[in-house]
Amino acid sequence: MAKIDFHRNERPTIGVELELGLLDAKTLALSSAYGLLSARLTAEGHQHEDSSNFKPELMQCVLEINTGVCETVGEAERDLRGRLAVVEAACDALGLKLWWGATHPFSSWLDQKITPDGRYLQLVNLLQEMARRLVTFGLHVHVGVDSGDKAVMICDRIMRHLPTLLALSVSSPYWEGRKTGLHSHRSKVMEGLPTAGLPTVMRNWSEYVWLVNHMIDTGFINTVREIWWDVRPHYGFGTVEVRVCDMPGNLQDTLALSALVQCLVKALSDEIDNGTYQHDNHPMMVQQNKWRAARFGNHARLVDTVTYQSAPVADTVERLIELLQPTAKELCCESYLEHCAAMARNPSAAQRQLDLVTETNDPRSAVERLVEEARITPRVA
Repeated sequence: MAKIDFHRNERPTIGVELELGLLDAKTLALSSAYGLLSARLTAEGHQHEDSSNFKPELMQCVLEINTGVCETVGEAERDLRGRLAVVEAACDALGLKLWWGATHPFSSWLDQKITPDGRYLQLVNLLQEMARRLVTFGLHVHVGVDSGDKAVMICDRIMRHLPTLLALSVSSPYWEGRKTGLHSHRSKVMEGLPTAGLPTVMRNWSEYVWLVNHMIDTGFINTVREIWWDVRPHYGFGTVEVRVCDMPGNLQDTLALSALVQCLVKALSDEIDNGTYQHDNHPMMVQQNKWRAARFGNHARLVDTVTYQSAPVADTVERLIELLQPTAKELCCESYLEHCAAMARNPSAAQRQLDLVTETNDPRSAVERLVEEARITPRVA
């Protein structure tokens, strides 16, 4: 059995990972241009062999942008704005644009190219079409915790909040050029993987390590990196990594969700330190809430897994913000957290896509407008 040590973090530091689509500036379709973009970033001195700030993904039409380890969401914002400015300038020079959304409104997964990396090719060989159709884009938020046992306990306790996070982030109403009827089709695509979706309930770090080793020894996975749960402990970073969210439609929404995740992890960590009793949350209830979030987005009614009362997402979010205000003040992210209330009340990124396509009767025009609205830096004439 391999020993898996947890990298301890004494503070609730935060790291944010964005998966953004690469578009051809003329057609607005997805473009397998990661290699071209990476070469330019390297030539300009922004990308290095040991750099993890700009990374490839399974598909060549995806760029992953990662922050460093940040103390606050404000620091993460400064980090992301700097990196996005660099990427937008490089994209302008190469005839590319960045797509902020979890699926593309009209591009087909059949047209996308796999990144020629040994691990990715092995995954495709194993998972076949389930891997080849993974043309999706998500937001991953890491928050530091101080022990592996606590990371596992937080993964269990935060599960009941995952549907709320998904409902706020929905941005994937289209698949293969058609309306799916869902607001987060990405979440359903991800659930097609054998080790994705909601995690199994575990009691402590030892049980998690046993599970990982058992799955490797029996050939279910090749590495711990092939566990793609909606929330998981990350041993190397010493974090709880929340992965349930669609890629939001802009940076402001991304930062608000990041603040909500950081506050939730810190508040749950404090509860554990104080010996607070954990209410049982039946996994089926969480699964049903997740379905409602994927289907209806921020218009869903979610069932409280403690009281069994249903409420609109906006009410659920307002209660969470009120509960987390002391934590947000401690983490210096009050204004970011407050924006979640506006996200719950206003049209979601998914609804915005649907409305614009209806308004313009042209998916390309809709994509172009959304791309320009999400842009970080002014476009040079």
